[in-house]
Amino acid sequence: MTTMTRRACAARQTRRACAAAVATLALPLAALPVTAMAACDWKPERAVTYVVPWGAGGGTDANSRMLASMLERAWGVPFNVVNRTGGNGVTGHSAIATAAPDGYTIGAVTVEINTMHWVGLTDMTSASMTPLALVDIVPSSVLVRKDSPYQTLGELLADAKARPGELTASGTSQGGIWHLALAGMLNAEGAAPDAIRWIPSQGAAPALQELMAGGVDVATPALSEGKALVESGEIRALAYMHDARMAALPDVPTTREILPSGWTLAAYITASGPAGMSDEIACSYEAAIAEAFKSQEWADFKAGRGSEVVSMPRAELTAFMQASDAALGEVIKAVGLAK
Repeated sequence: MTTMTRRACAARQTRRACAAAVATLALPLAALPVTAMAACDWKPERAVTYVVPWGAGGGTDANSRMLASMLERAWGVPFNVVNRTGGNGVTGHSAIATAAPDGYTIGAVTVEINTMHWVGLTDMTSASMTPLALVDIVPSSVLVRKDSPYQTLGELLADAKARPGELTASGTSQGGIWHLALAGMLNAEGAAPDAIRWIPSQGAAPALQELMAGGVDVATPALSEGKALVESGEIRALAYMHDARMAALPDVPTTREILPSGWTLAAYITASGPAGMSDEIACSYEAAIAEAFKSQEWADFKAGRGSEVVSMPRAELTAFMQASDAALGEVIKAVGLAK
């Protein structure tokens, strides 16, 4: 599973890159190289700022706070999580990219680093960052309120085609990954990419609040972000944009199963610092995070969210982010959002 649809991979002739990413994600943590990391002994001597570009309560925030807490305990210095929202993700990502590369400011660089520049929001790319660790891979979903008239994704798509522009959806920024998940799906299914009108938000948590309040008809965040509301019956999951069903919500069908196009799309979350961070600092973070990811505490946290533990060596993560950028650029062009 990658942030790239198979269609986008094929469009960019990046099948090898996709396959390599999938194979790497399948590696057990014990199989990852640690020889080089063992010599990396930098440790912070004062408080570290951990920037989250999205709102509190969403999946990026939850993963970041858990990881920051574990690093704080491992290294014995405060890791202060700061939500720097605004600018459709640009504000928080800029705070990471423009910080001194001294190890005292890191943060959650998300897949939007591969989309923001394509839609004209910023010149930042993944080259503006030093990737430290892959934290999560999260497929999108299609969620509606419990009182929604739509019982299936097919019903929703049929109505969107019949009444283009009348339904609304949210999940992240304009041109963000959850917007692309919806627009790309509509495009793949023969509808206009804007047949369901996008309402930007500062992340999944506020988007889900809007959905619950009746402000939008649909939300398309990670299924893990809506898991508790689905389980409580407050919202209904029409589909999971993945190849296989989520073990924690096995009754939710995948788009691979039910859509003629087989459309899927997922996001990723990394821990990253600004570009220019020394190898000593970067590999020290990589080693510390790898240790955290081996713990039962992290495994239990991920299981509780319906997610799996993933990991990827820094060098491969850098290549993965670059390949994702190219592939998502093709999706953005296809749905008419490129600027």
